[in-house]
Amino acid sequence: MNRLQRLTIAPPADGAARYPFSVPAVRETAALDFRTPVTFFVGENGSGKSTLLEGLGAKVRLPAVGTTSIEQDDTLGPARALADAMRLTWSREGRAHRGFFLRAEDFFGFTRSIAMQKAALAREIAEVDAEYEGRSAMAKALKLGPLMGSLADIKARYGDDFDAQSHGESFLSLFRNRFVPDGLYLLDEPEAALSPTSQLALLAMLQDMVKDAGQFVIATHSPILLALPGATIWSFDERPPRAIAYDE
Repeated sequence: MNRLQRLTIAPPADGAARYPFSVPAVRETAALDFRTPVTFFVGENGSGKSTLLEGLGAKVRLPAVGTTSIEQDDTLGPARALADAMRLTWSREGRAHRGFFLRAEDFFGFTRSIAMQKAALAREIAEVDAEYEGRSAMAKALKLGPLMGSLADIKARYGDDFDAQSHGESFLSLFRNRFVPDGLYLLDEPEAALSPTSQLALLAMLQDMVKDAGQFVIATHSPILLALPGATIWSFDERPPRAIAYDE
C-alpha cells in the first residue's frame, strides 16, 4: 500500500492575512504525521480541521463524492490554494489513486442526485415504451439498451433502494460499495448523517477495512468514532495541532 506518511505546509510569503492561511491551525501547522491507518482530526467548530482536510483532498485529487469534482467546486477554491502550499510524503513514489473525498453536506446532495438520475431514466424508459409501441422488438431493445444499462449500473453500485433508505443506511451502503482495498479515504464529519447506532456500524466497518490496507483521515466531533482502537488523534484545539490520547 502507498500510505500517506506526512503533510507539511509552506504558506506563501504574502498569504498569512488571507483565508485559509489566516486560520491559526493552518498557519501554525509545520507538519502532521500519519502514523496509523486511521487518523482523526478533532477540534471545535472553526478550529481548522475541515479546512486542512479539504486542502488535503484537493492536493491528493481523489474523486469527490458529491455533485461536482474538487477542481470544479467553487466552495473549494481556498482548499485548492492551500493544496498548492502542501507537500506530501508517501511510503512509495507517487500519490494514492484509489479512494475518495467525502463531506457530509456533499453526501446529502449526492443522494438527491442519485434519486434524480433514477427518476430521469425511468421517465425516458417510459417514453421509449410509448414511442416504440407496435414497432419491432429489436428496434425497441436497441433504444432501451443504453437506458436499462445505466439504470442497472446505478442499482448494482448503490443498491435497488439507495434513495429510499435513511441517511444513515444510504451512507453506510455508499461507503461499503465504494470501498476498494489499498485506498485513501478522506471523510469530513461523517457522523452528521449517522445515528449513534450507525456510528458504531461505521466503526466496525473501519476496523474491517483497515485489514484490507485502507487508510482513513477523518475530521469528526464524534466520541464514538474517536474511540477506534489504535487510531491517531490530532487535536486542532492546540496550537500547533498536537497528537493526543483518547482520554484527553
